[in-house]
Amino acid sequence: MRVALYQCPPLPLDVAGNLKRLHQVALEATGADLLVLPEMFLSGYNIGVEAVGALAESQDGESAQAIANLAKICGLAILYGYPERADDGQIYNAVQLIDANGQRLCNYRKTHLFGDLDHSMFSAGDDDFPIVELNGWKLGFLICYDLEFPENARRLALAGAELILVPTANMVPYDFIADVTVRARAFENQCYVAYANYCGHEEDIHYCGQSSIAAPDGQRVAQAGLDEALIVGTLDRQLMRDSQAANRYLLDRRPELYSTLNKR
Repeated sequence: MRVALYQCPPLPLDVAGNLKRLHQVALEATGADLLVLPEMFLSGYNIGVEAVGALAESQDGESAQAIANLAKICGLAILYGYPERADDGQIYNAVQLIDANGQRLCNYRKTHLFGDLDHSMFSAGDDDFPIVELNGWKLGFLICYDLEFPENARRLALAGAELILVPTANMVPYDFIADVTVRARAFENQCYVAYANYCGHEEDIHYCGQSSIAAPDGQRVAQAGLDEALIVGTLDRQLMRDSQAANRYLLDRRPELYSTLNKR
């Protein structure tokens, strides 16, 4: 499977503008099976509680329908970040996967909120870490800060995830996460990790770019720099099998020693 990541400056408060540039990027991602966009791509990330409330949409809202139509036209699955308004009125930092037939396959809500910004705008997602299949690959989902908790990636790997998709809005001075943590999560969980970040700035936030696809052996399949980019990488199942045979982290675990981790 070929996976494309779009690293871009945010376009805050402009849903129509973001849908327009998504259309162009989807056309440019020729040959890819899946396009992954940054966290809160649809609305912008650092936009404040009032704007989030005004722009939040349901899972099957107008933007979802527009993206489903685009996915069918381009024959491309799309994972995008957006502010979700749930049936109970709560607003979540969410991502949704729509396949190349325009079907909504999965909606995931960010579970670990980062700082005052996240906490002021969103409710935290519940204990729901879905695994879905796309083109024969088992996919798991995290959003930005979620990846920085090793338990999240590990639970997905134990549930069978072969590719963890991570729309993100990682900023300076946390470049270390994009540079090191992404590769570490792929290596220690023996799966692929695709990390789609912003570049440029949004108000006082300066994004650090460096989107990448990390392989189970810790190497990068694709890597962006600091500027806007569309990068594409191919997943190699044999490489994953060989890496799993050489590094037996999941088989050598001793869960009976870890019970105290849940007691704090």
